[in-house]
Amino acid sequence: MSAQAPRSLRPEHPIARSLSGLASDFELESLGSLDNIEVSGVTISSEDVQPGDLYVGVKGRFAHGARFATAARDSGAVAVLTDCEGAELAAESGLPVLITDDPRAALGDVAAWVYRTTEHPPVLFAVTGTNGKTSVVYLLDGILRQLGVVTGLTSTAERRIGDVSIPSRLTTPEASEMHGMLARMREAEVRAVSIEVSAQALSRHRVDGLVFDVAGFINLSHDHLDDYADMEEYFRAKAALFDPDRARRGVVSLDSEWGVRVVEESRIPVVTISSTPGVDADWTVRVLAEEADYTEFELRGPDGRGLVTRVPVLGWFMAANSALAIVMLVESGYDLGAIEHVLERDGGIDAFIPGRAERVSGATGPAFYVDYGHTPDAFEQTLLAVRKITTGRVFMVFGADGDRDTTKRADMGRIAAVNSDVVVVTDYHPRYEDPAEIRRTLIEAATAAVPDREIYEIPDPRTAVRKAVSLAREGDAILVAGPGHEDYHEVAGVKIPYSARNDAREALREAGWE
Repeated sequence: MSAQAPRSLRPEHPIARSLSGLASDFELESLGSLDNIEVSGVTISSEDVQPGDLYVGVKGRFAHGARFATAARDSGAVAVLTDCEGAELAAESGLPVLITDDPRAALGDVAAWVYRTTEHPPVLFAVTGTNGKTSVVYLLDGILRQLGVVTGLTSTAERRIGDVSIPSRLTTPEASEMHGMLARMREAEVRAVSIEVSAQALSRHRVDGLVFDVAGFINLSHDHLDDYADMEEYFRAKAALFDPDRARRGVVSLDSEWGVRVVEESRIPVVTISSTPGVDADWTVRVLAEEADYTEFELRGPDGRGLVTRVPVLGWFMAANSALAIVMLVESGYDLGAIEHVLERDGGIDAFIPGRAERVSGATGPAFYVDYGHTPDAFEQTLLAVRKITTGRVFMVFGADGDRDTTKRADMGRIAAVNSDVVVVTDYHPRYEDPAEIRRTLIEAATAAVPDREIYEIPDPRTAVRKAVSLAREGDAILVAGPGHEDYHEVAGVKIPYSARNDAREALREAGWE
């Protein structure tokens, strides 16, 4: 991304709408004259304001967004939408103000109105779960492209419309950005969009104003208990996607116990899928081969329908993710035979998933994988997959997020020690926490689990990567878990440029490997 790249994707030719019409349609109280004012965009970030925007002032944890109404005006905003408290703060801007009780809750529907995204929408796919959301989104997008469909996607890694891409700031964009992006997609004649939907996106109204054609549920495991009181509350946030106001149909994996709960409580029609032997599901997945460069699998469904194909990533879970994507496409109306034809034509699924069990090493030397996994379950599944195709030792290089769920750290340390031969604990986004305390928790858990495990504590991630490379030999494998696709290392609020993928390649070259 260049320095001039936009922070969000907006329509290049917006069609303005009347501010008075907005106030009337949503029955909003207003302050100031609305006459002859038109809005052509919506944003909740004063840094993203473009001329003609409606600036939405939302009360945040540290400040009320309406405090920045004057800055928004100076950038071209023509009006403000906020609550009663925000209306007082926005008064000095001189802009007309629309008032609603909860501007965040209104944001999705208002943005949909401004951008007209309910008119002739593309086919919308939503993917939720703790682990695997990004992978399924890219697999959906890859197969759709193989079918000749013009696509768009939004994931933890990027927002993409055709060949235009920008990095993501949130797993799921705020509703104003989401609808602006969909309007841009309409200009590009996008026909299908794959969207990664986090629990926070559902709780915080980021996908309001959308009704998905198909929603997919992958799994639920320990994560985000800094945002949710317990696993039940976390589950409730995810399950809200399977409601008629959110989606028309669902595909639910039964590979975690929570999938059964989703099926039982879903208020929309769902079909089930499982890669677990003996589980009664509508569709079943059977792994046929696991290699370093691909995983081959068989998918079977109702009436004996099915196919055999491969995905160019290691691990049974990638077969399960791929199968889920295929069934989501079938549920949206794509023909399974047509999907099978293009997969046979191309030798399998043609998709690149950035930073997800991504091999960055060459043909000689240790195999080196970079993964975005930062939960106990993700650690375990990826380590088991790497172990299965490794003849030598497995090295695990990892840290834990600062200022995030602390309750999962002990399990992360334990699983790393149990499933690898050499553990290297380093810093991964310590943010405002003491990084030494984070490392101490991980090391204590690893040592308690396997007292004689070979463990190194190396705070600097670059040095940690080189330590692993210096110890590894031909036939060994190194997994760096956490950074994935990211291109920064966050310390005390400062994002320091750092790419684990690039660093791994450089370290291998320095050691004389391809």
